[in-house]
This record gives sequence, structure tokens and C-alpha cells, in this order.
Amino acid sequence: MAAAIPVIKVAALSGSLRKASFNSGLIRSAIGLSKESVTGVQIEHIDISQLPLLNTDLIVNGTYPTVVEAFRQQILNADSVLFASPENNYSLTAPLKNAIDWASLAPNCWGDKAAAVVSAGGGFGGGRSQYHLRQIGVYLDLHFINKPEFFLNVFQPPQSLMMMET
Repeated sequence: MAAAIPVIKVAALSGSLRKASFNSGLIRSAIGLSKESVTGVQIEHIDISQLPLLNTDLIVNGTYPTVVEAFRQQILNADSVLFASPENNYSLTAPLKNAIDWASLAPNCWGDKAAAVVSAGGGFGGGRSQYHLRQIGVYLDLHFINKPEFFLNVFQPPQSLMMMET
């Protein structure tokens, strides 16, 4: 009898809320590629668009708002995290930082997880947001894959990156 192959659960977060986001397209591509050619990896695109802005007044008697608690559980249940991080003003986007902050409150949901980051867009391809995200990861005990790095300045995105989720 063959042993069951363990499944690595990856929580994938896009820092862009746009429906036609190239960064969300990178996540969709990662999901598709993993289903086609990688055994034992399950990538789940986690929607961060409904998270309220971080406000600890919303935590009542130690209970997070329902949408926040559901998000935190998705991060806790994941073995690793894939961030698709666009770049705004040399940094990561407000929605992504907000999600990171909600899951960092005690108990820290990010602790000791492997993480990777991809980006699309901008003159530097999102590289500065990646560096900033890695800096944040140090405090959160996220273990980013730091190399290899690859930056491609100009490309014509395949249609699959531009298609919106249905």
C-alpha cells in the first residue's frame, strides 16, 4: 500500500483588489500550474477585500470580527504563504499591509511559516514592495525564500493573467 503524499497547504494573498489585477493573475497561474504539474501542493487564494481596516476597538471581549477570524484561521491552517505584492509608493499596498496586521495580532498567525513573494507591474516590477515585505516578515517570523531573484521589466502578459475571476 502506497503511503499518502502529504499536502502542503499554501495561502495565497494578492495585495491588489482590482478584479483584473496582474498580481491576482499570478496567483491564478500558480494555482493552475500547481494543479497541472505539482503533486502534494494545494494553493488557496485568500480574499482580503472584505477585511475592515485594523482597529482593535473591533475586538470585543477577545473576539475578532467574523470576517477577520475566518481570515486568521485560513492563515493558521496554511503551511506556507504566497504573497502577490504590487508596489505602491515604493512599498506594499494598504490592503496587503492591513491583512498582515490583522493576522499578526496575538497569537501571531504568520509565525514560523515559509513564504514566497511574486509581483507584476511598476518600473521595477514590484521589487521594492518585495523587499519591504521581507523586512516586515523578519518581525513576524515569516521565512521568505530570498533567492533566486528574477526581475523582468517589460512583457506582454498572457491572456490568463488579465482574465478576471468568475
